[in-house]
Amino acid sequence: MNAGERELRWIQAALPQKAEESCEENWMSYLENGIASDKKLFRDWNSFVPGSLAPCHLIVAAIQCMRNKGYDVTEAEKYIDAGLKAEAEQDGAAIQVISAKIYQLLNTAPKDPASDYWKYKEYKTWEEVEAVCTFPEAKPVDVFSADFAERIRAGWLSQLIGGALGTQIEGYLTENIRKVFGEVREYLRAPETYNDDITYEIAFLDAFRKEGYEITSEHIADRWLELISDGYSAEEVALRNLRCGIRPPESGRFLNYYSDWIGAQMRTAIHGMVAPGNAKLAAKLAALDSVVSHSNSGLIGGIFNAVLVSLAFVEKDMKEVVKKAISCLPKDSEYCAIANFALKQCEAAASWEEAWQKCEDRLIKEYNWIHCYPNLAAEIVALWFGGNDFDETACIITMCGQDADCTAGPVLNVLGVAYGMEQIAEKWLSPLGGEVLTMMRKYRRFSVEELVGWTVESVRDAVKKG
Repeated sequence: MNAGERELRWIQAALPQKAEESCEENWMSYLENGIASDKKLFRDWNSFVPGSLAPCHLIVAAIQCMRNKGYDVTEAEKYIDAGLKAEAEQDGAAIQVISAKIYQLLNTAPKDPASDYWKYKEYKTWEEVEAVCTFPEAKPVDVFSADFAERIRAGWLSQLIGGALGTQIEGYLTENIRKVFGEVREYLRAPETYNDDITYEIAFLDAFRKEGYEITSEHIADRWLELISDGYSAEEVALRNLRCGIRPPESGRFLNYYSDWIGAQMRTAIHGMVAPGNAKLAAKLAALDSVVSHSNSGLIGGIFNAVLVSLAFVEKDMKEVVKKAISCLPKDSEYCAIANFALKQCEAAASWEEAWQKCEDRLIKEYNWIHCYPNLAAEIVALWFGGNDFDETACIITMCGQDADCTAGPVLNVLGVAYGMEQIAEKWLSPLGGEVLTMMRKYRRFSVEELVGWTVESVRDAVKKG
C-alpha cells in the first residue's frame, strides 16, 4: 500500500464527530503546545543539572563549542544578552526569534583562520583513526573464567558508584567543591543508580548481545531509536538526526554543535569490557558507537576510555594504563595534544592538586565543563595520582569537578576491572543497592546481577562465534 493509498484509507475511515459544545478548547491545546515549545527554549537558555543543580546554558554553550571548533562566532555572541533577558522575562516570542537567529549564525559561521583548531587533523570515522594509530598487541583473557565474570561485576559496580558519586557534584570547580564539602571521600547523600550516562551503554549491549563483534554503527543507531526517547546536547541532536533519516556518522556531525563534548567518552567503558585485553578491538567498537552522536575529539574521547578499560584487564599499574592509552591516540589530533599536556603536568607535579591546577587554569577558560578536554585531563590526573587505590582515585576524580559523573564512572570502572571486588569498600556498596533504574522504553528496572550476566554471556557468545 503506497502513501496515497494509505491517506485514502484513513480519510475513508474517518467519521465526523458530533460537537455538543464549542471547540475552542481544542484550539487552545495547540496554543499550550506552543507554550511548551517556548519552555523548551527557556530551559536551553537557563536550567539546572538534575543531580547537582549546577547551572547550564545550553545555547550559550553551543556558541562556545563552535568557537572551540575554529569558527568565528562574534555575530552570534551579540544575541546572548537579549536571549538571557527573554528567558528571564519568559518572553516566548522573543526567545523563539533570538534562538533561531543564533542557530542560523552558527550554521553559517565563517572559519577563524587564527584558531588553533585548524592546526590539527579532524577525524570522522574509525577507518581514519585506524589508518594512523598503533595499538598494543592483544593479550589473551579467559572470558569463560570466574575471574572474568568477577571483574565485569566489579567494573559495573564501580561505574555505578562513580556515576552516583559524581552526579552529586557535577558542574562545579575544585575550589568551590572544597569550600562547601572539604575533601569528598564518601557519598554526599543517598546514592542513586539512575544516570542517563548508562542508558547508551545498555543500548549498545542490547545490540551486541545479538550481533557480537559484527556490530555496526547502524545496529547501534537502531537501538537508540528503539530504546531511547530523549537525550541532552549531542545525544539530543543525534536522536533528532536519526529520526530524520540522517545515519551515522553524519548523525553525530550534522548541526551538532556539541560533537566534541563528553557524551561518547562517558559511555565507552562497555566497549573495553567486551574487548578485554584487546585495545584495538575496544577502540573500534567505541568508535562505531561514538560516531552515532559525536565526531573528531568526541569520537577520539570515546576510543580513549574504551582502551583504558580494555588495558585494565591485563595491566594493573594505572600510570602504565594511562601512558599506553595515550599512545593509541592519533598523534596529529587536538585530543592527543591535550592528553599529552595533562600527562606532562602529572609527570612534573608533586601532587594531584598541582597537576590539576595547571590543567584547570588552561582549560576552563576556554572549554565548557561538559567538553571532553577538561574531563580528559581530570581522568588522567586521577588515574596518575590515585596510587592504584579505589578510594583515593574516587576522591581525586570527584574533587576535580567538571562533569564528574561522566569521569568518575569510567575511571572507577578501570579500577574495578583491574583489581576486582577486593578494593571496593562496603561504604560504597551497601548504600548503592543492587538495582538499576533507567528511563528507557525497555530495561526500565533491572538488577546489577542481570547486567553483569548480560555482559558476560554476550562476550562468551561472541567469542564462540569467532
